[in-house]
Amino acid sequence: MFDKLAAVERKYDQLMAQMADPALQSDATAFRSHSKALSEMQPLVEHFRRYKEVVSQITAAEELLQDADMRDLAQDELASLTTERDTLLNEIRLLLIPKDPNDEKNVMLEIRAGTGGDEAALFAGDLFRMYSRYAERQGWKMDVLNLSETGGGGIKEVIALVEGRNAYSRLKYESGVHRVQRVPTTEASGRIHTSTATVAVLPEAEEVDVQIDPKELRIDTFCSSGPGGQSVNTTYSAVRITHLPTGLVVSQQDEKSQIKNRAKAMKVLRSRLYEIEMRRQQEAIAKDRRTQVGTGERSEKIRTYNFRENRITDHRFHYTMHQLTNALDGDIGDLIEQAVAHEQAEKLKESTESAPAAG
Repeated sequence: MFDKLAAVERKYDQLMAQMADPALQSDATAFRSHSKALSEMQPLVEHFRRYKEVVSQITAAEELLQDADMRDLAQDELASLTTERDTLLNEIRLLLIPKDPNDEKNVMLEIRAGTGGDEAALFAGDLFRMYSRYAERQGWKMDVLNLSETGGGGIKEVIALVEGRNAYSRLKYESGVHRVQRVPTTEASGRIHTSTATVAVLPEAEEVDVQIDPKELRIDTFCSSGPGGQSVNTTYSAVRITHLPTGLVVSQQDEKSQIKNRAKAMKVLRSRLYEIEMRRQQEAIAKDRRTQVGTGERSEKIRTYNFRENRITDHRFHYTMHQLTNALDGDIGDLIEQAVAHEQAEKLKESTESAPAAG
């Protein structure tokens, strides 16, 4: 680990020296690239340099222990320095954790009603409003690509593009099965029903991320159904794209223009194919750990929303909060922070087990 830190420090110094080169300053693209690399390395380099200072000060304090007149002062200083050294070492290990390359991407958010009939559809609608309001709080833009509603405010399925700074880094922990426990308004006996909805959070894939061979696509057009006026129902504006190698099917009919529907459908298809490739790469890395946070697996229940107790429980890291009403209004920042902390703790544990002892 320390060899890697030393290499990063040398690279940092090289980039700093290059920033003073007039030739680099006149190249806007290269200058931005160097600046970004420096800003990413700076916290790690600063921590490493302070760590080396502290280790040196610990050595000096240990030598002072031999001096009877300085022993008490040296012991106090040694205790403080040792604590700082250990804290710095943990922070350095966190900074060394590779960043998810998708963290800065926009998000393709998909919510579908699961088991529970109408109540599941209503819950899917609640989740969509929760994420919509959270996006508003973050200053993100949300564009609905496909929406299938039921009566009374329920949603069978919704697909939305969430655009904003670090959208994927925050929302990626939401993938999974969400469970609700509440008394439906139609339940006369007051019996609690349990329903589910699934949430998928995919990084938006650009054309450079996923190359799609047009020969591998079957594109069908058909008349749209549902509201939209006579023109929507009588023109072949709806689009269904089938990716033949994987069997993935994406339909889009929200727009009156076939071209716009096709573009939106390709966005969704590209993101789903990107997710498949990401999963294939994760499995190739041979990570035995299959936690929800780490892999985004949607097969496991991740969270329960209990209305009677105003409680939300996240089962991945055993965290409970009694502010369900606020959460459904978009105040889910604490839940997301807990997920981030859990993932960092898991990765820190992995790096600690494979790292040399401090000193």
